[in-house]
Amino acid sequence: MTEAPSIPPWVFSVEPYEGESISHFLGRFRRANYSSSNQIGQKTGLGSVLARWEKFRFIPPPTQQQLAALAEVVRLDMEQLALMLPQGMSMKHEPIRLCAACYAEQPYHRLEWQFKETRGCDRHQLRLLSECPNCGKRFKIPALWIEGHCHNCQMMFVEMKGHQKGM
Repeated sequence: MTEAPSIPPWVFSVEPYEGESISHFLGRFRRANYSSSNQIGQKTGLGSVLARWEKFRFIPPPTQQQLAALAEVVRLDMEQLALMLPQGMSMKHEPIRLCAACYAEQPYHRLEWQFKETRGCDRHQLRLLSECPNCGKRFKIPALWIEGHCHNCQMMFVEMKGHQKGM
């Protein structure tokens, strides 16, 4: 009988949402486990690589060893992690983009919003927002989206859907 690997006492499982970006997922995982990027970076041996991924910087692309190390700590299959990565699509690092209508339905950042090819939300036929319509500040990386609002003026993301223009 094989003994199951021990789960560190600080690890609480966090399930990814369909289409969720790695940046948003890592932020949720950190908050659920009261940990920092540094702690996860040390535990996985990935260090600053995780900070790059949170900013949608995937050059060089993640290796199988890196994904395996992260999968072990966050308690996901490598396939689940791979779904949160661009998989050959070109990424737009800046600005961070948002469909407030999607966010109002399910509050999380979608990976597809950062694809260079993405011009808007196909589901709602709306252009993506890249800054707060109230104060004009660009959105912070999704890993920092704690309460779903602009970090500058506190306008809620769900309130921004009325400011999106049609495609």
